[in-house]
Amino acid sequence: MELRKRIIEENRLDGVVSMPSGVFKPYAGVSTAVLFFTRGAQTKNIWFYDMAHDGFSLDDKRTKVDENDIPDILDYWKKRADKKFIESREQRIVELRKELTPLKEKRLKLQADVNRLTFELAIDSVSNGKAAAELSSAQELLSTLQSLISPPQGELDRLTRQFWVTKEQVKANKYDLSASRYRQVEADAAYHEQPSVTLERLARLESVMASEIEELKKLVKG
Repeated sequence: MELRKRIIEENRLDGVVSMPSGVFKPYAGVSTAVLFFTRGAQTKNIWFYDMAHDGFSLDDKRTKVDENDIPDILDYWKKRADKKFIESREQRIVELRKELTPLKEKRLKLQADVNRLTFELAIDSVSNGKAAAELSSAQELLSTLQSLISPPQGELDRLTRQFWVTKEQVKANKYDLSASRYRQVEADAAYHEQPSVTLERLARLESVMASEIEELKKLVKG
């Protein structure tokens, strides 16, 4: 902590690029950060970039992959003080969130359908394949929807990898320079079945089990 404190208090820490664990594999798997600072100046606001990809896989093989944040890091670093550039990215973030909202709402509804149909298929022994067909259709729709969500979500994730942090925030966190400490990530709403529905399905399942037990009793007696 002492070294980080000196960099911030005795110099101007301009930027922190937090690199993912694995960039130095197979030699080391620890996460690393690149610090940009100006000697003797004063730190005010610090630019962070939470890098996720460097153009290579993050395993021991380190094979080349398409995902690479480095060009975006270099572009944003050069333009981080350009008001128009920043505004255009912020506007794009707003547009992407607006585009994704109805798609994610539809995904939650489809997840509910898949959950319901999975249950119906499990307890319905006389559906003649109808429940299975409906479930397969719902799963295909969900897969198609996810393919529509992935590109804008990926772009949104990339655009929100960079952010600014004040010196006071860093001091309050004992000069911690981990990007994950300050980055605000919007978690998608997870699908959870309503408790009333779960209880109703448990009751139906118990009824089915009781009926099957009665059938078994008849067989045993017979």
